[in-house]
Amino acid sequence: MDRAEEEGGAVSPVIATVLLLAITVLLTSGIYLMVQDAVRVPDKGIPYSQLSSQSLDNGFQVVRVTDLSTELLTATVKYQIIPPSTSNASMIEGMVNDADVYGAIGSNVTFQDRDAGLTVNRGDYFIVNATAIGSEDGDWTFRLFFLGSGTRGAADLGQVILPPVVNS
Repeated sequence: MDRAEEEGGAVSPVIATVLLLAITVLLTSGIYLMVQDAVRVPDKGIPYSQLSSQSLDNGFQVVRVTDLSTELLTATVKYQIIPPSTSNASMIEGMVNDADVYGAIGSNVTFQDRDAGLTVNRGDYFIVNATAIGSEDGDWTFRLFFLGSGTRGAADLGQVILPPVVNS
């Protein structure tokens, strides 16, 4: 009989510990559900940027992001290169994270991410092969768009006119 009393006494602390853990989990879950709606990520607003462009003497044009209100994921940014209205050329567009654009070499349009963080930041730049796409005479428009994510809506990040390529 002494043995039965010892076994019964040993079970009680284990059951108490399990019950305390279960109660703690339930209370924590309940508090989380109540507070979840009260805590939201603040809306960061619509991003804006400034772009600059320059031509190189080797047939390329460079478009640099000189100012950007917040870093943007490359998957949410689209570019367009629009020919002048007097041209028969077609508009060129794509996503910054496309495999033939992001960090590519030898493509018509490439994006160089200076910090390699898969984001568009101040200081990042696009290289346009002006000879290949026909923009070497200048007057083409380079536009950048933010497609939106989360609570932030889509936005036109800016545009810049591509200068003519000066051959040396």
